[in-house]
Amino acid sequence: MLEARLRWLEEPGNARLIRLGRRGLEKESLRVDAEGRLSGRRHPEALGSALTHPNLTTDYSEALLEFVTPPEPSNWQTLQWLFDLHAFVHRRLDGELLWPNSMPCMLNPGDEIPIAEYGTSHLGRMKTVYRRGLGHRYGRSMQAIAGVHFNFSPPAEFWPAYREREGSREAEIDFRSSAFMGLARNYRRLAWLAVYLFGASPAFGKSFRPEGHPMLEALDDVTWYAPYATSLRMSDLGYRNKTQARLNISLNSAHDYIEGLRRAVTTVEPRYEAIGVHVDGEYRQLNANILQIENEYYSPIRPKPGKRSVSRPTVSLRRDGIEYVEVRTLDLSPADPVGVNQNELRFLETLLAFCLLADSPPISAAEQQEIDARDLAVAREGRRPGLVLERSAPASFAPKGSGGAIALRDWGLDVLDRMEPVAALLDADGEGYSAALAAQRDAIRHPDATPSARLLDALLSSRTGFFDYMLEVAKAHHEYFVSSEPSAGEAELAAAVPASLAEQRRLEEQDAKTSFGAYLERYFAEA
Repeated sequence: MLEARLRWLEEPGNARLIRLGRRGLEKESLRVDAEGRLSGRRHPEALGSALTHPNLTTDYSEALLEFVTPPEPSNWQTLQWLFDLHAFVHRRLDGELLWPNSMPCMLNPGDEIPIAEYGTSHLGRMKTVYRRGLGHRYGRSMQAIAGVHFNFSPPAEFWPAYREREGSREAEIDFRSSAFMGLARNYRRLAWLAVYLFGASPAFGKSFRPEGHPMLEALDDVTWYAPYATSLRMSDLGYRNKTQARLNISLNSAHDYIEGLRRAVTTVEPRYEAIGVHVDGEYRQLNANILQIENEYYSPIRPKPGKRSVSRPTVSLRRDGIEYVEVRTLDLSPADPVGVNQNELRFLETLLAFCLLADSPPISAAEQQEIDARDLAVAREGRRPGLVLERSAPASFAPKGSGGAIALRDWGLDVLDRMEPVAALLDADGEGYSAALAAQRDAIRHPDATPSARLLDALLSSRTGFFDYMLEVAKAHHEYFVSSEPSAGEAELAAAVPASLAEQRRLEEQDAKTSFGAYLERYFAEA
């Protein structure tokens, strides 16, 4: 079926249906002081309100900045937005820097990591309490890890044409959601490839995890590393946790996914119940459920409703369908001042389009276990010579045979061969999609060419340790941005600052008249 869909898109005029999709980025970076320690300062007022600014907010910590680009039809526009945001911020950091790695800067004990504050409006208080709950549940240090999220959807005109081509009688909203779920299933099967190619966290500072781990070796007195790791951020030392691993939220249909999320946000977890919710006049968490809200669900890819919706995600997904997917497997790239580059975005878009067009059977419980084990193996030791991965066929794009073990190198090269016609379709204007595939093919053949290997080599050869090396990179990035010429985009961002502060004040004045507890009750009743 993939070949037939590609032939359809290769017909005159049809390539435009898959090109110029919408893509956006959400990129996190910790603010640090001049010595590389986590900042203890409040979110700079010069950046506007973290609650209401459309492009500059915070994630878990008050020091964890998040840069949000709007959906754009080209990678160039997306990266220009990200550049403008970084230049705008760097000019206003007042002696601080942005940490360039996914694994955290020098941390004080976990309880001293400041939780993000969003003011006294009901929405602001809810966001802060949610983060307080994350700290109680998973530890504050884990929440200081940073990443890049890539949001993607094909052009709007793709869907009616694709629905007609497939002969579907589903309503377009349902057809679109089903197709996005197929994309998500296939990406889960191939997420290991993105972790291998773009992982850039093979080491971290001992202040993050003083006790170490059997897979880790000491680089020096302050640095742990894993010799063949690609992304410790995506390993069991990072985002993976046992409670969520038991969730088993199915991607086999939009209904299954929504219902799985709904159960998770409405089912009490005894361990979280023991923490307490409203204790001594303070909220420790929003509730004692497995997930406080839908966004607590950590997954390599998440189907998402439209960003304009004011309803909670499960309600919006059920009513309006899936509008895009959020890929969450990218580490920050220290080699790139904005944390990501054109080749990454071109490759990811090609991979997601491939996942959309390829057949996508349901994921069985056995295959899900295999996927999870594979992801962990590649995150922990993806560059190990001769690494073999378990895979089922045909669901996991096995190149030959009926399943079993296959070398990472052989499987990766086969997947890239299958992606090549998709890259050619996206490359109609010579934008470099095929070249991006060629670059990643080289990284599969030569693990030393991966970002994780290059970074580890730099750490070992410089003998400076994780903190000192990353601090020098942070300083170089800062100089790069502050010496750049201001753009028209920065002027727009400056204009948004007072507007966002005024909107936060308006919300706080409005909400002062009503109860926060009643607000939460209404919000959770919507599920």
